[in-house]
Amino acid sequence: MATSTALAAPRRPFGAVLTAMVTPMTPDGEIDLDAAQSLARHLVDDGNDGLVLNGTTGEAPTTHAQEKADLIAAVVEAVGDRAHVVAGAGSNDTDHAVRMAEQAADAGAHGLLVVTPYYSRPTQEGLYQHMVKVADATDLPVMVYDIPGRAGLRIAPATYERLAEHESFVASKDATGDVASALKLIEATGWAWYSGDDGLLLPFLAVGASGIVGVSTHVVAPEYAAAVRAYDHGDHAAALGLARRVVPVVDALNGGGAQAVMAKAAVEALGLLGNRHLRLPNVQATDAEAAAVRAALEQAGVFDRAARPQNTAQHEPAPEVAR
Repeated sequence: MATSTALAAPRRPFGAVLTAMVTPMTPDGEIDLDAAQSLARHLVDDGNDGLVLNGTTGEAPTTHAQEKADLIAAVVEAVGDRAHVVAGAGSNDTDHAVRMAEQAADAGAHGLLVVTPYYSRPTQEGLYQHMVKVADATDLPVMVYDIPGRAGLRIAPATYERLAEHESFVASKDATGDVASALKLIEATGWAWYSGDDGLLLPFLAVGASGIVGVSTHVVAPEYAAAVRAYDHGDHAAALGLARRVVPVVDALNGGGAQAVMAKAAVEALGLLGNRHLRLPNVQATDAEAAAVRAALEQAGVFDRAARPQNTAQHEPAPEVAR
């Protein structure tokens, strides 16, 4: 029974549930494009409205320019307009990020994910100019990625407001964990807002967020999609129940910050990838770690297909995004 009246759904230019997709690799370290296409199709079939490629979970720091472009083209070919394909264009070198954005557009991406420049930690003015220069490189809509835990830099509220004056910026992936700040920034920018932390989807929805860009969505997208639908319809109790169901998976895939490692162990456990190989400095999950991931999937009922929510999500066409 609904615990409150339904509210109008927030803007969702990239859908509600997106996965920061791992990059499948062969045992000798080559990117496996066939496996990437197969995984992408599965993720969309499973309830994802979008896929984020060439992010940290996709091992972007260790893949090269042509590999990134080939991956985008292969995934766009695989999913067509059934999902929004968002490509990472993140670097602490602005000119490099611009080239990544241009390549992503040429490869057919539907949007860009632009992270704050990591390690160099520029001033807010430098951050603003970096973001604008990357956005101006293409006509693609941009999702800003605010993740101070990895980048060592947080976007200031005044910088968000300046960026909001630029028509290309339409969304934020917020991995600050600061729900109170999101409440104010959603109002100040008018952007779509996506939780960048799997376990914070419901708190972010409560302050007007649009959805999630997740890691555990590799394996529990149906639960996340159903939770968003339930929340939209005012059934907060059902949304809470679904969020609680996936807690073991959220913990297993996000603990210790090794998302790429554990996500590959999870999709291997489900038979979606034939191995869990990564490029250094990441190393694949040990057998014990992989067993713990499998146990979390079992605890959440992931292997029991009959117990998983029926996916009735309608995927919006991807290529055109309202500004």
